Amino acid sequence: MAISLNVYLVTDGNGREAVEFYRDVFNAEVLAIQTFGEGPSSPDHPIPPEAKDRIMHASLQIGGSVLMLSDTFPGMEHTIGNHITVTVNTDTADEATRIFNKLEVGGEVKMPIQETFWSPAYGSVTDKFGVQFQISCTPNNA
Repeated sequence: MAISLNVYLVTDGNGREAVEFYRDVFNAEVLAIQTFGEGPSSPDHPIPPEAKDRIMHASLQIGGSVLMLSDTFPGMEHTIGNHITVTVNTDTADEATRIFNKLEVGGEVKMPIQETFWSPAYGSVTDKFGVQFQISCTPNNA
């Protein structure tokens, strides 16, 4: 049986910016992006004008993984939480450092990228969207 895990992020109206940011950081391919306005409509549940351009669903191919995200629907509470940590494993320290350096722009470094006993390059950063990342180089295992 094949099992894959995907990280799903929820943004607060800046989903399109997040898609472009992660596309650039990870050299990702945007697989899908759909706004609430592009989704099916129902007279019983009309889409308010302020929701039409928000992201209903997006997915990005990053190596062998898929990152998914959506915006909140207007009126829904958006909570930036610390319960989601995305672990990014690379096979070179240079790539780990490159990704870390891009994620830290506008974000907050929790642990600078550095050599640790388990990795030649490890760091922890919360990006400008409030998402926590652990970046780690794992040679021969990425």
